[in-house]
Amino acid sequence: MGFDPQAAADAFNAGRTLAPAAVGTQAALMSVISLATLVLFNFLRPRNKIVYEPKVKYHVGDKSPPRIGDSFCGWLPPLLHAKEPELLDKIGLDAVAFLRFLRLMRQMFAGIAILTCCILIPVNFLYNRAHVNPTKRDALSMLTIRDVKGNSIYLHVAVSYLITILVIGFVFIHGQAMVNLRNNWFKSSEYLKSFYARTLSITHVPKKLQEDAGLTGILGKGLPYPITSVHMARDVGDLPQLIEYHNQTVRDFEAVLVKYLRGGIHNKSRPVVTSGGFCGIGGVHHDAIEYYTNKLKKTEAAVEEYRSKIHTRKPENYGFASLAAVPYAHIVAKKVAGKHPRGATVTLAPNPEDIVELVVFFGWLPLTRERMIGFGWLSLICFFSLIPLFFVAALANLDSVAAAGYLPFLDNWLGHSEFSFAFISGVIPPVVSGLFTLFLPRIMRWLGKYQGALTHASLDRAVVARYFAFLVISQLIVFTLIGVVFNSVTEIVDLIGKHASTKAIIANVDKLPGKIPRTYINTSTFWLKFFPLRGFLVVFDLAQIVKLVWVSIKTRVFGRTPRDIREWTQPPRFEYAIYYSNLLFMAAVGLIFAPLVPLVSLAAAIVFWISSWVYKYQLMFVFITKVETGGRLWNVVINRVLVSLFLMQCLMILTIGLQISFRSTKMIIAIPPVLMIIVFKIYLNRKFNKNFYYYLPDEEELRAAHVHSTRSDTARHRLQNRFGHPSLHAELFVPCVHADQMKLLRQVYGGRIESTEDKTKDINDNVEVLGGLRIAAIQQGDLQYDPVLYSRDRGEYDDDRYSLASSSMLSSSLGSPSIYGYKDRHGTHPSLSYAAQSHIGSEADSGMLSPQSMPSSYGPPSGLGSTLSPPPQSYFDPRLSLRQQPFPHVPDSPSWPLSTTPSHTQMPQTALSHLHSANSHRQSLSAYSQASATPVSSLQNDGQTQAWPSFHQSRHSTESATQRIQHGSMIEEIPRHSERSSAVFKFGAPAPASDEPAWLPEPHVPFVESRFDHQ
Repeated sequence: MGFDPQAAADAFNAGRTLAPAAVGTQAALMSVISLATLVLFNFLRPRNKIVYEPKVKYHVGDKSPPRIGDSFCGWLPPLLHAKEPELLDKIGLDAVAFLRFLRLMRQMFAGIAILTCCILIPVNFLYNRAHVNPTKRDALSMLTIRDVKGNSIYLHVAVSYLITILVIGFVFIHGQAMVNLRNNWFKSSEYLKSFYARTLSITHVPKKLQEDAGLTGILGKGLPYPITSVHMARDVGDLPQLIEYHNQTVRDFEAVLVKYLRGGIHNKSRPVVTSGGFCGIGGVHHDAIEYYTNKLKKTEAAVEEYRSKIHTRKPENYGFASLAAVPYAHIVAKKVAGKHPRGATVTLAPNPEDIVELVVFFGWLPLTRERMIGFGWLSLICFFSLIPLFFVAALANLDSVAAAGYLPFLDNWLGHSEFSFAFISGVIPPVVSGLFTLFLPRIMRWLGKYQGALTHASLDRAVVARYFAFLVISQLIVFTLIGVVFNSVTEIVDLIGKHASTKAIIANVDKLPGKIPRTYINTSTFWLKFFPLRGFLVVFDLAQIVKLVWVSIKTRVFGRTPRDIREWTQPPRFEYAIYYSNLLFMAAVGLIFAPLVPLVSLAAAIVFWISSWVYKYQLMFVFITKVETGGRLWNVVINRVLVSLFLMQCLMILTIGLQISFRSTKMIIAIPPVLMIIVFKIYLNRKFNKNFYYYLPDEEELRAAHVHSTRSDTARHRLQNRFGHPSLHAELFVPCVHADQMKLLRQVYGGRIESTEDKTKDINDNVEVLGGLRIAAIQQGDLQYDPVLYSRDRGEYDDDRYSLASSSMLSSSLGSPSIYGYKDRHGTHPSLSYAAQSHIGSEADSGMLSPQSMPSSYGPPSGLGSTLSPPPQSYFDPRLSLRQQPFPHVPDSPSWPLSTTPSHTQMPQTALSHLHSANSHRQSLSAYSQASATPVSSLQNDGQTQAWPSFHQSRHSTESATQRIQHGSMIEEIPRHSERSSAVFKFGAPAPASDEPAWLPEPHVPFVESRFDHQ
């Protein structure tokens, strides 16, 4: 079938009514679905509180959300009455900053919608009615600037001035309020008590300075404020991947067990797992239970081996230094910002929980290479993500496609059912566009880790910046250009179909610039379909229907492991980067089209008002902040708002230039708003930045600052415990099953049950060792995550909560190593993890301390102590020989003399019991020394250094630790301490006059050095 000009004309005329019908259909459909979803939410909320109100049960301390009723709309009163000061205390500054940003958006777009709809819509409507042929206009185009010419265009310029002033005013007001909020956060007792607040992060340390003394030298000897401790990090190799591999294996094993044991094992074949093969073809079949049991025993031993050898690994190129007070750290960080002393970078240290676990600290050249590779991958992914836009653009311009006449079925479809035609062109394009960008933020986050991002907060900032840039470039600029090219080609094809001359076709091309505004204004109909969809997605997010359905399906089809139940009952984390990016993109669309298509700004205002209420509920009752950063994302998002305002003015200049000619002097009137935006940005930086990033106290606050002593920081190993690599003290998962399935599990293992009494004295009865593997039985009442554990994990009991002090406060009789985590005073709460409870000395690297900072309460030399934290006194681990048994902690007291032991009358009862326990260990160790015929004096050698036996390095050149486990070559026994110690010790005090080993510490132990301190 050839091209029919008359059919094309008829289709084009029908298309004039298509766009309004498609927009109306989309708006009506999404409104109805949103209302139905809201009703469903009100029905489900009181019946599923663990999903819709988890923070009522799980909160830190007294930070519980307000009371919420079970009535149909009982969730609305708390939203109405909760004000910012109350929210700041209960949900944190990051969440308050997000809600303040939403308040800024809703106020800003409410003002813009009033300006544009009350001023520009009447002007556009009257002009179109008076000057535009009815056959060339439709209900939507009459409300836009598309066909407006002459002096009426200057009214749009005036409104763009007002929009710019309005945005600048709101940004300034809320920016000033945000700086005040952040300043108050700096002064809050919670922040001032945090150890990380007075710690500096030192990265890109030159190789010759990679020691404790080097970190001190980087900061300078003339530093006006005291440094209380320094810590040089060490390479952890494959340990993070090894722990992740172990934990994932535990998850797989639990899934196999819960499916196999569900409903009994009678007449069931044992589960089988296949290793190797490709796409389910080939491979070796194994008994799944035996396979995972053996694998977990290997990985657990491998992790312990890796941790035991951490002190032999080379230093990393980063470290940390703590100062005596919070203001001191901020003043020093501001002073050295951007200066790179001795080639290093000094910044305020992040919250330790914010540090990316798998982060690799590169040097400058490797970091540059990785970043270039990362940007290359990102560019490639973004390029391929543009391909679906051609399909979306075709759907968004379906009337133009029909008018071209090359797809006859579109003409027939339009003629037979305009409603279905309008429905498809209205609903499908925004849905397809959203689906193809669904996973892009997570890909960008992964690439950010690859490029060396140090913290989750920096990843959030990178994702916001990159995802926003991608959305603006692809969804706005490229999408609009596709529409311009598409419509231009359609017109040329139309002329060719009419047998127009070549001269007429070229003349039509010359008119192309004048038709560009018409094209990108026509694409605004897509955004009028886009905003109703965004509004529905916000309400759909409130209902969390997908989560409810998925949990129900997984429970009934696959069964739920105890770990699944605990993870699902915890409050989920709020993805600030993704939510901010989507809101910023809506703001960009609303601003850019505000003076051109006023209805877009009205649609944006409606969605922002809905979002502000929905997300306020979500942050008050559902979501938590992963790590509090004090609203650090505020500057990033405000910069994007100003960029959107800048793009609005640029598009306004383009529109006016194409309407009245760029050579006209009248063009000058559109330029000042651009200059206003640039000047305002410079003003914001100079006025707010220093107070936003740093705590700058006045003289009175500086004098009143709490000053910590060097002895206080070093004696408790705060820096090592708080900023050691997470993998050094990360909790290993332990397989868990439902308690009623434990009897069946004993049958599965065929009686290979070991008594926990023989293994550890402090392990409870609901843990058994089956087939050499510890498996916990979780009672039905303990399936949900325990609120006390949640409060402990989220709260900052002590500024170094992994210290012995904090763990002793929580439990006086912990088993170590234990699968339970912490116990509280009300009983035992399994934590589904194999974890060290106290992390004094968990680095297993005394070389990280300078000689002067070695605490008196430190136990044995690092080579002799496990990298897991010291267990409580009287704990006996059968995996270790007598000489390897852990040392009891001897309390430190400043009143004890250096060379004498205090009398019993001077010592507290707790210290006395520790001393008796220590003496019993000394006798045992003395006996061991005699039995082994090893001269104790050889350990001291008159102050000379003596190396303990060393062992091979943990990382092989050809394969990682994870690969060696898979190949079965990783050792299965935990090495003896004498085999894994390679530290060199020097002693600064004479040996005790007794038969005890010379290296056994007194209450005030001589300092211990590692040979790595002087590399």
